[in-house]
Amino acid sequence: MILKTAVLAGGCFWGVEYLFSKLNGVVKTRVGYCGGKTENPKYEEVKKGMTGHAESVLIEFDEEKIKYSEILDYFFKIHDPTTPNRQINDIGSQYRSVIFYMDEEQKSEALSAVKRAEVHWKKKIVTEVVKFEKFWDAEEYHQKYLIKNPGGYICHYERKF
Repeated sequence: MILKTAVLAGGCFWGVEYLFSKLNGVVKTRVGYCGGKTENPKYEEVKKGMTGHAESVLIEFDEEKIKYSEILDYFFKIHDPTTPNRQINDIGSQYRSVIFYMDEEQKSEALSAVKRAEVHWKKKIVTEVVKFEKFWDAEEYHQKYLIKNPGGYICHYERKF
């Protein structure tokens, strides 16, 4: 097993985590906050858009079963990367589309994934590609939220390209 990490933001973290947790090769997921300046942010602050953080998902995956490029291609299928600071009804910078890369190899893969995704979207892709700095775990009640609350709100689905 070769464990790697991806950190992605694509709107409300509940749906992103739920869909990624079902992918073959994904070993573990955690929801949290990334990309802002506030130390140890709390949901009540993040949801108001005051921290600079995006609702994010940390994905640990087995690279022998799924490649980082496949993780990224799936990411572009499950959210709309053309809407700045928005996913359906969720509006604000905390819902922006971001790929947080860990190293230069991931950065290169991310930029290539954006180009591949452009073929499938009619509007310009606004996904940010940003160097990963720190991931702050969200509160426990957010972890695996849609598994704990099967009727909960989700604005993500897999598009068929």
